[in-house]
Amino acid sequence: MSKIRLAVVCTFGLEAIVKRELIQMGYTDLTVDNGWIFFDAEIEDIIKTNISLRSAERVLLVMGEFNAVTFTELHDKTYDLPWDEWIEKDGSFTVKGKSVKSKLHSVPDCQSIVKKAIVNKLKSKFDVEWFTEKGAEFTVQVSIHKDNVILTIDTTGSREGLFKRGYRKSAVDAPLKETMASALVQLSFWNKDRILYDPMCGSGTIAIEAALIGTNTPPGLFRQFASEEWQAIPAIAWDDIRFYYESQIDHEANLKIFASDINKDAIDSAKKNAIRAGMEEHISFETMDIKDIVLPGDYGVMITNPPYGDRIGDEETVMAVSEYLGKIFGGNKTWSNYIITPFEKFETYYGSKASRKRKLFNGNVKVNYYQYFGEKKQ
Repeated sequence: MSKIRLAVVCTFGLEAIVKRELIQMGYTDLTVDNGWIFFDAEIEDIIKTNISLRSAERVLLVMGEFNAVTFTELHDKTYDLPWDEWIEKDGSFTVKGKSVKSKLHSVPDCQSIVKKAIVNKLKSKFDVEWFTEKGAEFTVQVSIHKDNVILTIDTTGSREGLFKRGYRKSAVDAPLKETMASALVQLSFWNKDRILYDPMCGSGTIAIEAALIGTNTPPGLFRQFASEEWQAIPAIAWDDIRFYYESQIDHEANLKIFASDINKDAIDSAKKNAIRAGMEEHISFETMDIKDIVLPGDYGVMITNPPYGDRIGDEETVMAVSEYLGKIFGGNKTWSNYIITPFEKFETYYGSKASRKRKLFNGNVKVNYYQYFGEKKQ
């Protein structure tokens, strides 16, 4: 059972970033399909990917893939899969589902059939008629698209995806998810030797994610996952892999990360979040209006998620903020600047066209990631 297939799920638009992370981890033969990245792996890779991936949402164990146009086919082909090798006798499992453009379009019926098939398989394996379901958590997902069925088990956990690092107890309204913040940093030209500045940091997520990257700290190192309770994955493997990753953290990193916000409460929250993440010594926080910012040097990188909509009020304020970003950060040609916003007139008020513009989704909000490339250091 050591050879398995995994699927990493991510937000639409971030597939290239997550694929790059997986390649850097040594994985090959990756197949990308609308927010899913499939690859062959071993059991230990469930641990490595959950702990290490920065911009993915979940890691799923692929149990099987097949075509089905009748409930009988769905039941029988589900039954044939090795559920008994993963789900334990007292395992607690639920079935979630979705169906798009398929003959089996009733999601509740599909979930019920899959659940029945798994129960029947486990009954035949464990020779019991009733399961207590008081043990480890197993969330089975049935995804049907154009009659193609993919059945998976969520290794991350049904309630909290990978974006829940655990450090953000204090947050301002409509915060940027940790996975998205990490992706924004990875999409930039920032590295640990350059200045990074977030002038509207809110709860500090971008700065904290940058610090985690700069110190080579895996984002999931200190949190728990559903698959930690699975008997199929030895507990010692979790301990050994965590110990290895912890030994790779760069405790001597000298990062130059600055974060400011006009809201004192936001800065107080950001400081607490940084402490919980263990990154407080790497970030300089300050309560400051954007118009009062003095750049701490040349060849820096600015990455920010300006407040908009209900978070900031009228469009006039949004325009003013855009202008200040252009004057202060865009005014220094050595700086590379990255702004994520749904404000369609951003470039007009910033004062110039972006070097590159990337369409992303921040939650359900369609946004643009405006990228301004500064001069290269000679």
